[in-house]
Amino acid sequence: MLHIHNSEKYLMELKEIYASRARDYERLVAREDYQGNILKALQDIRALAGLDVVELGAGTGRLTCMLAPLVRSIRAFDASDHMLGIAREKLAASSLQNWKLEVATNAALPVPDATADLVIAGWSLVYSAIWATGDWRAELGQTLDGMRRVLRPGGTIIVLETMGTGSETPQPPADLLDYFGFLKQREFQTRWIRTDYRFKDETEAKQLADFFFGAEMLSKIAIADAPTLPECTGVWWLTV
Repeated sequence: MLHIHNSEKYLMELKEIYASRARDYERLVAREDYQGNILKALQDIRALAGLDVVELGAGTGRLTCMLAPLVRSIRAFDASDHMLGIAREKLAASSLQNWKLEVATNAALPVPDATADLVIAGWSLVYSAIWATGDWRAELGQTLDGMRRVLRPGGTIIVLETMGTGSETPQPPADLLDYFGFLKQREFQTRWIRTDYRFKDETEAKQLADFFFGAEMLSKIAIADAPTLPECTGVWWLTV
Protein backbone atom coordinates (compact mmCIF):
# COMPACT_ATOMS: atom_id res chain seq x y z
CA MET A 1 0.00 0.00 0.00
CA LEU A 2 1.13 3.53 -0.70
CA HIS A 3 1.70 5.15 2.68
CA ILE A 4 -0.42 8.21 3.37
CA HIS A 5 -0.84 10.43 6.42
CA ASN A 6 -3.00 8.73 9.11
CA SER A 7 -3.69 6.11 6.48
CA GLU A 8 -6.14 3.81 8.28
CA LYS A 9 -8.35 6.63 9.58
CA TYR A 10 -8.15 8.49 6.27
CA LEU A 11 -9.08 5.45 4.19
CA MET A 12 -11.98 4.55 6.48
CA GLU A 13 -13.39 8.07 6.22
CA LEU A 14 -13.07 8.09 2.43
CA LYS A 15 -14.79 4.73 2.12
CA GLU A 16 -17.64 5.96 4.34
CA ILE A 17 -18.08 9.07 2.18
CA TYR A 18 -18.11 7.11 -1.07
CA ALA A 19 -20.45 4.46 0.36
CA SER A 20 -23.03 6.64 2.11
CA ARG A 21 -22.44 10.41 1.77
CA ALA A 22 -22.64 11.03 -1.95
CA ARG A 23 -24.90 14.08 -1.64
CA ASP A 24 -22.51 15.83 0.74
CA TYR A 25 -19.62 15.01 -1.58
CA GLU A 26 -21.55 16.38 -4.57
CA ARG A 27 -22.28 19.62 -2.72
CA LEU A 28 -18.53 20.06 -2.19
CA VAL A 29 -17.26 19.24 -5.68
CA ALA A 30 -20.00 21.34 -7.27
CA ARG A 31 -18.28 24.35 -5.67
CA GLU A 32 -14.83 23.59 -7.07
CA ASP A 33 -13.34 25.17 -10.20
CA TYR A 34 -15.75 28.10 -10.29
CA GLN A 35 -13.56 29.69 -12.99
CA GLY A 36 -13.92 26.73 -15.37
CA ASN A 37 -10.23 25.94 -15.72
CA ILE A 38 -10.63 22.16 -15.90
CA LEU A 39 -12.52 22.11 -19.19
CA LYS A 40 -10.09 24.62 -20.69
CA ALA A 41 -7.15 22.38 -19.73
CA LEU A 42 -8.79 19.26 -21.16
CA GLN A 43 -9.54 21.00 -24.45
CA ASP A 44 -5.93 22.20 -24.63
CA ILE A 45 -4.75 18.60 -24.37
CA ARG A 46 -7.28 17.01 -26.72
CA ALA A 47 -10.20 18.53 -28.60
CA LEU A 48 -13.25 16.77 -27.14
CA ALA A 49 -15.76 17.04 -29.97
CA GLY A 50 -16.69 13.67 -31.44
CA LEU A 51 -14.66 11.52 -29.04
CA ASP A 52 -15.67 8.20 -27.52
CA VAL A 53 -14.72 8.48 -23.83
CA VAL A 54 -14.20 6.02 -20.99
CA GLU A 55 -14.11 7.47 -17.49
CA LEU A 56 -12.71 5.78 -14.37
CA GLY A 57 -13.88 6.68 -10.88
CA ALA A 58 -16.72 8.87 -12.11
CA GLY A 59 -18.17 9.39 -8.63
CA THR A 60 -21.17 11.73 -8.71
CA GLY A 61 -20.58 12.53 -12.37
CA ARG A 62 -18.68 15.77 -12.18
CA LEU A 63 -16.51 15.13 -15.26
CA THR A 64 -19.17 12.98 -16.88
CA CYS A 65 -21.64 15.87 -16.94
CA MET A 66 -18.93 18.24 -18.15
CA LEU A 67 -17.91 16.01 -21.05
CA ALA A 68 -21.21 14.48 -22.16
CA PRO A 69 -22.50 17.59 -24.01
CA LEU A 70 -19.28 17.74 -26.05
CA VAL A 71 -18.28 14.15 -26.87
CA ARG A 72 -19.84 11.47 -29.05
CA SER A 73 -20.22 8.97 -26.21
CA ILE A 74 -19.10 8.46 -22.63
CA ARG A 75 -19.05 5.27 -20.56
CA ALA A 76 -18.37 6.13 -16.92
CA PHE A 77 -17.48 3.65 -14.19
CA ASP A 78 -17.21 3.77 -10.42
CA ALA A 79 -16.88 1.14 -7.73
CA SER A 80 -19.71 2.80 -5.73
CA ASP A 81 -23.23 2.59 -7.09
CA HIS A 82 -24.19 5.01 -4.30
CA MET A 83 -22.01 7.68 -5.89
CA LEU A 84 -23.21 6.87 -9.40
CA GLY A 85 -26.79 7.40 -8.23
CA ILE A 86 -26.20 11.15 -8.11
CA ALA A 87 -24.62 11.07 -11.57
CA ARG A 88 -27.66 9.21 -12.93
CA GLU A 89 -30.00 11.84 -11.52
CA LYS A 90 -28.07 14.68 -13.11
CA LEU A 91 -27.66 13.05 -16.51
CA ALA A 92 -31.26 11.80 -16.62
CA ALA A 93 -32.41 15.39 -16.11
CA SER A 94 -30.59 16.38 -19.29
CA SER A 95 -31.68 15.66 -22.85
CA LEU A 96 -28.48 13.72 -23.52
CA GLN A 97 -28.60 10.08 -24.60
CA ASN A 98 -24.89 9.43 -25.22
CA TRP A 99 -23.93 8.26 -21.72
CA LYS A 100 -23.82 5.03 -19.79
CA LEU A 101 -22.95 4.52 -16.11
CA GLU A 102 -21.76 1.19 -14.74
CA VAL A 103 -20.30 -0.20 -11.54
CA ALA A 104 -16.73 -1.40 -12.05
CA THR A 105 -13.32 -1.01 -10.45
CA ASN A 106 -10.41 0.76 -12.09
CA ALA A 107 -8.58 -2.53 -12.42
CA ALA A 108 -11.37 -4.37 -14.27
CA LEU A 109 -12.89 -2.20 -16.96
CA PRO A 110 -15.59 -4.11 -18.90
CA VAL A 111 -14.69 -2.31 -22.13
CA PRO A 112 -13.59 -3.95 -25.41
CA ASP A 113 -10.09 -3.28 -26.72
CA ALA A 114 -9.44 -0.23 -28.88
CA THR A 115 -12.89 1.34 -28.61
CA ALA A 116 -12.15 4.71 -26.97
CA ASP A 117 -10.36 7.89 -28.00
CA LEU A 118 -9.96 9.22 -24.47
CA VAL A 119 -9.69 7.55 -21.08
CA ILE A 120 -9.95 9.95 -18.16
CA ALA A 121 -9.63 9.48 -14.40
CA GLY A 122 -10.39 12.45 -12.16
CA TRP A 123 -9.15 12.22 -8.56
CA SER A 124 -9.53 8.45 -8.65
CA LEU A 125 -6.52 6.76 -10.23
CA VAL A 126 -4.62 7.35 -6.99
CA TYR A 127 -6.89 4.81 -5.29
CA SER A 128 -5.37 2.11 -7.48
CA ALA A 129 -2.28 2.85 -5.39
CA ILE A 130 -3.54 3.72 -1.90
CA TRP A 131 -6.08 0.89 -1.85
CA ALA A 132 -3.70 -1.66 -3.35
CA THR A 133 -3.51 -4.88 -1.37
CA GLY A 134 0.00 -5.74 -2.56
CA ASP A 135 2.70 -3.98 -4.57
CA TRP A 136 1.00 -0.67 -5.41
CA ARG A 137 3.32 0.02 -8.34
CA ALA A 138 2.44 -3.31 -9.92
CA GLU A 139 -1.29 -2.84 -9.34
CA LEU A 140 -1.26 0.74 -10.60
CA GLY A 141 0.75 -0.37 -13.63
CA GLN A 142 -1.89 -2.98 -14.41
CA THR A 143 -4.61 -0.34 -14.20
CA LEU A 144 -2.70 1.92 -16.58
CA ASP A 145 -2.21 -1.00 -18.93
CA GLY A 146 -5.97 -1.56 -18.87
CA MET A 147 -6.53 2.09 -19.74
CA ARG A 148 -4.18 1.78 -22.69
CA ARG A 149 -5.90 -1.42 -23.79
CA VAL A 150 -9.22 0.26 -24.43
CA LEU A 151 -7.70 3.12 -26.44
CA ARG A 152 -7.57 3.30 -30.19
CA PRO A 153 -4.18 4.16 -31.74
CA GLY A 154 -3.49 7.82 -31.06
CA GLY A 155 -5.79 7.82 -28.05
CA THR A 156 -5.14 9.85 -24.91
CA ILE A 157 -5.10 9.15 -21.18
CA ILE A 158 -5.78 12.09 -18.85
CA VAL A 159 -5.41 11.96 -15.08
CA LEU A 160 -6.38 14.70 -12.61
CA GLU A 161 -5.26 14.76 -8.97
CA THR A 162 -4.94 17.31 -6.20
CA MET A 163 -1.73 19.29 -6.00
CA GLY A 164 -2.66 20.97 -2.75
CA THR A 165 -5.76 22.30 -1.02
CA GLY A 166 -5.56 25.66 0.69
CA SER A 167 -2.52 26.89 -1.23
CA GLU A 168 -2.30 29.25 -4.19
CA THR A 169 0.66 27.45 -5.75
CA PRO A 170 1.25 23.68 -5.88
CA GLN A 171 2.12 22.05 -2.60
CA PRO A 172 1.54 18.41 -3.49
CA PRO A 173 0.80 16.08 -0.60
CA ALA A 174 4.12 14.56 0.42
CA ASP A 175 2.51 11.14 0.70
CA LEU A 176 1.62 11.21 -3.01
CA LEU A 177 5.02 12.21 -4.40
CA ASP A 178 5.96 8.58 -5.16
CA TYR A 179 2.69 8.16 -7.03
CA PHE A 180 3.30 11.32 -9.04
CA GLY A 181 6.83 10.12 -9.73
CA PHE A 182 5.43 6.85 -11.03
CA LEU A 183 3.33 8.75 -13.58
CA LYS A 184 6.44 10.63 -14.68
CA GLN A 185 8.27 7.34 -15.13
CA ARG A 186 5.41 6.21 -17.35
CA GLU A 187 6.18 9.27 -19.57
CA PHE A 188 3.12 11.32 -18.72
CA GLN A 189 3.34 15.03 -19.40
CA THR A 190 2.02 17.29 -16.67
CA ARG A 191 0.85 20.80 -15.81
CA TRP A 192 -1.12 22.37 -13.00
CA ILE A 193 -4.14 24.64 -12.83
CA ARG A 194 -6.10 26.50 -10.17
CA THR A 195 -9.49 24.95 -9.37
CA ASP A 196 -10.53 27.05 -6.38
CA TYR A 197 -13.71 26.39 -4.40
CA ARG A 198 -16.21 29.25 -4.26
CA PHE A 199 -18.96 28.83 -1.65
CA LYS A 200 -22.28 30.64 -1.41
CA ASP A 201 -21.65 31.81 2.16
CA GLU A 202 -19.38 31.36 5.16
CA THR A 203 -21.62 28.75 6.77
CA GLU A 204 -21.52 26.52 3.70
CA ALA A 205 -17.78 27.02 3.31
CA LYS A 206 -17.04 25.89 6.85
CA GLN A 207 -19.46 22.98 6.70
CA LEU A 208 -18.22 21.52 3.43
CA ALA A 209 -14.52 22.16 4.03
CA ASP A 210 -14.68 20.52 7.45
CA PHE A 211 -16.67 17.61 6.04
CA PHE A 212 -14.01 16.53 3.56
CA PHE A 213 -10.73 18.22 4.49
CA GLY A 214 -10.99 18.57 8.26
CA ALA A 215 -11.03 21.53 10.62
CA GLU A 216 -7.40 22.43 9.90
CA MET A 217 -8.47 23.69 6.45
CA LEU A 218 -10.95 26.25 7.78
CA SER A 219 -8.25 28.85 8.33
CA LYS A 220 -7.39 28.69 4.61
CA ILE A 221 -10.79 30.00 3.50
CA ALA A 222 -10.66 33.60 2.32
CA ILE A 223 -13.80 35.56 3.16
CA ALA A 224 -14.26 38.33 0.59
CA ASP A 225 -17.04 38.78 -1.97
CA ALA A 226 -17.69 35.07 -1.51
CA PRO A 227 -15.81 32.52 0.60
CA THR A 228 -13.02 30.92 -1.46
CA LEU A 229 -10.72 28.01 -0.74
CA PRO A 230 -7.66 27.79 -3.02
CA GLU A 231 -7.04 24.49 -4.79
CA CYS A 232 -4.27 23.43 -7.15
CA THR A 233 -4.94 20.52 -9.47
CA GLY A 234 -2.39 18.54 -11.44
CA VAL A 235 -3.22 17.29 -14.93
CA TRP A 236 -1.22 14.43 -16.42
CA TRP A 237 -1.66 13.15 -19.98
CA LEU A 238 -0.23 10.56 -22.33
CA THR A 239 -0.94 9.88 -25.99
CA VAL A 240 -0.47 6.26 -27.02
